[in-house]
Amino acid sequence: MAGRINDEDVKAVRDAVPIDSVVSEYLQLRNAGGGNLKGLCPFHDEKSPSFQVSPSKGFFHCFGCQEGGDLITFVMKVDHLTFSESVERLAARAGITLRYEEGGYNPAHQRGERIRLIEAHKIAADWYAEQLALGPEAETGRVFLAERGFDQSAAVHFGVGYSPQGWDHLTRYLRGKGFTDKELLLSGLAQEGRRGPIDRFRGRLMWPIRDIGGDVVGFGARKLYESDNGPKYLNTPETPVYKKSQVLYGIDLAKASIAKASRAVVVEGYTDVMACHLAGVTTAIATCGTAFGGEHIKILRRLLMDNGSARVIFTFDGDAAGQKAALRAFEDDQKFAAETYIAIAPDGMDPCELRLAKGDEAITDLTEPRTPLFEFALRQITARYDLDTPAGRAAALDEAGPVVARIKNSGAQHEVAVQLAGMLGILDTQFVVKRVAQLARWAREGGGGRQQQGRGRGAGPQQPYEAASRPAVRGPALQLRNPVYATERELLKLALQRPELVSPAFDAYGVDEFTAVPYAAVRQAIMDAGGAEYGTQDPREYLMRVRDAAPDDTVRAMVTELTVEAIMRRTVDEAYAGDQLVAVRRRAVERRIREIQSALARLGPQADPAQFAAVQNELWVLQQYDQALREQGPAAL
Repeated sequence: MAGRINDEDVKAVRDAVPIDSVVSEYLQLRNAGGGNLKGLCPFHDEKSPSFQVSPSKGFFHCFGCQEGGDLITFVMKVDHLTFSESVERLAARAGITLRYEEGGYNPAHQRGERIRLIEAHKIAADWYAEQLALGPEAETGRVFLAERGFDQSAAVHFGVGYSPQGWDHLTRYLRGKGFTDKELLLSGLAQEGRRGPIDRFRGRLMWPIRDIGGDVVGFGARKLYESDNGPKYLNTPETPVYKKSQVLYGIDLAKASIAKASRAVVVEGYTDVMACHLAGVTTAIATCGTAFGGEHIKILRRLLMDNGSARVIFTFDGDAAGQKAALRAFEDDQKFAAETYIAIAPDGMDPCELRLAKGDEAITDLTEPRTPLFEFALRQITARYDLDTPAGRAAALDEAGPVVARIKNSGAQHEVAVQLAGMLGILDTQFVVKRVAQLARWAREGGGGRQQQGRGRGAGPQQPYEAASRPAVRGPALQLRNPVYATERELLKLALQRPELVSPAFDAYGVDEFTAVPYAAVRQAIMDAGGAEYGTQDPREYLMRVRDAAPDDTVRAMVTELTVEAIMRRTVDEAYAGDQLVAVRRRAVERRIREIQSALARLGPQADPAQFAAVQNELWVLQQYDQALREQGPAAL
């Protein structure tokens, strides 16, 4: 049974790996102000970034779906790992050797399932690459690559390998590395044979398929021999680490270029990706044995940030299959905020063939956006009808109209409807425009009401820094709009993010000074964690202790939210912190004054003189304290 990881080692892992370096492998991050970074949330579908990361604190929080936590939590959630598996992965990244309690360190038995399967794939990828580079049998594979313009350095760059023709070469090799038959079968690297597991891939050229984080999770294998009765391309089956609808070949190499250029080029095959990258189009990626779909779009959208200048270019063969793939891609077009285009190489060549025939410049030229995907799709539809006849034009409009009606942006929908009228040869442009608008309205009403159109860039007045830098409050904070609550929220953010500015005064504040129930709970958690004073000694450990002290997930989420959310002033100093301390204290004093005044009124003239005097004295003391706070500010605390 695996022991728990030593607490000091867990802390060492948290401190050694910057959270932004890990998160940025899954989505594009941009400056959010206040030292924070923002991007599209990987845990829910959104078009405006509400996901923020605080590198200095080591936390993330989504103000849309309320997911949040530290680096380890992020890895657990995004890759569906256990706590131990996440720590182990991060420790390997940082070069930290973990210690296990209750039984010591035994990697072969204590690492989680996913970690073991990833290790098996990494070892297999290295072994396949070695076979291609050195194995005499792999000459067939080397010739195949050379004939397509790929030398040894290209093979190394993309990790291409070769699987020998024998029954169980890889299986025996991985057994020797400590992997069990169960693990080999579960990984998809082996399959059941008559006498036990045998290699799944035999006598094939091998492309390692990596996830966005760079881990090998599967393989694409190309047939090389006529004696092979299997399919031309054979991919890893669905496994705990490989889901073909959620991986893109080349994404690990292309993600930085995609984020930088706000452009992605979607091609059809592994050699097409290689050809594009070697020609300088380093934004090229491909699906792995499946059509381009919704899960692939989610991956690209997080890298593209869905800004207005983003471009996605689909390159397809000019044959019928390629045109069918393009139309399938168009079905998901509206899931992008990016503009989508299609590129079809001359003479029906794919990018690999085009590079061989006409060189690198032809690839660069091919991937320049020219034909919008919607235009291509509409031309494919209208080409099936006889547009020289009224009946043909009407039938084409009946099929193409609903396609245009799916365009969510009303301005773009109008422009495309005008273009459709031109394609059909219908002179009454407004007839087509009104028909498309009618179809769009029916679709909205049939789907449960109107969809709100998003406001375009530049709509409305420019927000001030305070409003623009603070994410919209959602979830548990929906009832916390009151200005009184806003001051309490700001003070708690200071206590979590800048404890040195409010300590030790903050630690003297009672829980009852925070009138919003969620904020009172956070104040209690800070108290239970040792107070803000502790935060001045070890900020990261302090934040972890506050989260651990939270009584439930709701309060824990609030702690993370307040830790990540930007403070509402660009310049945060002792004066600003003092203003928040004074404001919260004065409101508490004023509430108590009102309570005492109410008590005096209830006592009346018949009250016991001693009791009446005591209450009056407390009132006088509080009024003097309130005056001192008003006149002296933080000095009176």
